[in-house]
This record gives sequence, C-alpha cells and structure tokens, in this order.
Amino acid sequence: MEDVLDVYELPYDEKRPVVCMDEKPYQLLGEAREPLPMIPGSNQKIDSEYVRNGTVSIFAFVEPLGGMHHVSVREHRTAVDWAEEIKYLVDTMYPDAEKIILVMDNLNTHKPASLYKRYLPEEARRIIKKLEIHYTPKHGSWLDIAEIELNVMTRQCLSRRIDDIGRLRSELSAWEVERNISAAKVNWHFQTSDARIKLSSLYPIFTTASD
Repeated sequence: MEDVLDVYELPYDEKRPVVCMDEKPYQLLGEAREPLPMIPGSNQKIDSEYVRNGTVSIFAFVEPLGGMHHVSVREHRTAVDWAEEIKYLVDTMYPDAEKIILVMDNLNTHKPASLYKRYLPEEARRIIKKLEIHYTPKHGSWLDIAEIELNVMTRQCLSRRIDDIGRLRSELSAWEVERNISAAKVNWHFQTSDARIKLSSLYPIFTTASD
C-alpha cells in the first residue's frame, strides 16, 4: 500500500508518466422488446426483460496527472490480450517516455511473463524494460486510480443496455475522445501519512519491554 501511495506523490514528469490500468467484464444486453420512445411528459419505456449477448472485457488506462485516457474492448481477458494492450501503452500512448510507471492489481494475467506468450523474447524484453511496475496489494483495488476511471466510465457511458461489441467500442471511443479533450485529471489526496493514522489496524503493534 505504501509503495503505491509513494508513487502517487511523485511530481508530474512527462518522461516518466504514472499510468494506472484496470479491466472489468461487461455484459452485452439486448432488448427483448422494442422500447417505447420518449414523448412529451414521459421518459422512454424499457422492458425489464433483456437478451444476453455475451460478455466482453474493458481495459482502461489513465494518467492521473497528465490527463491521458484510453479504453478498449476485447472479446477475452487472456494474457495475450493484456500483452497487446501493454504494447499499445508503450508504443502508441507513450513512445517517447523513458520509463512508464505502471500501477495495476495482481490479476493473474498482469505479469511480465504474459508478454512472452504474445511476442518474441527480444520484443517482450524491450517492452518490459520501458515499464516500472507497482502492484496494489490484495484486497487493495481501491488504490488503483484506474478503478475510479472505470466507475466514472460506467456512470457516464454504460448506464444503459448495449447489445453488441461494435456499438460498445463506438460509444467508448467517443467517451475516450471527450475525456482526452478535457484532459480530465485525478487529484489524489490520500497519502502514506494518512494511511498510518486512518488504517492503523493494518500495521503491526510493537510493545517495548518494561525495565
């Protein structure tokens, strides 16, 4: 926890951007019956029944201090999917960075070894050398700012039924463009000194022997 909090206290450095990533499953839902359109004085009427069209995975990257955002939709959440997303992070989002300080959780696919499942060893190693990885602790997903990004995305863009992956990608692409135009940043306040007080129960208690 303190390792991640120390990362969040680093000053902005465009050559060493701090980037947080997270992913979430999303269920594609279609309408069992055609919704009734809005009319003056009445909202659109949507039937409580729906059609399940499968599940996809949404990957999100956010640079809290730089205001850079990226979301993508994949049919799966395999090691190969993660590896391709990380290559995009390194080569497309931050090609000129000396090092990308990456914060993420300990999901089983979020490992440097995943890059070797997709790329030749030389390429996998090249990508890894651009990264400085910091993992959030177990049960500490609240420390990942990308989780906040996913919550914002859900409220602003996904609080309705979307029935196919193409439409979902189109909607999220438009949302990403808007987020990047506004360069929406995250002002993280919780610091290590706060954790040692407010989360004191997480720390061991030391006692000194009496004389």
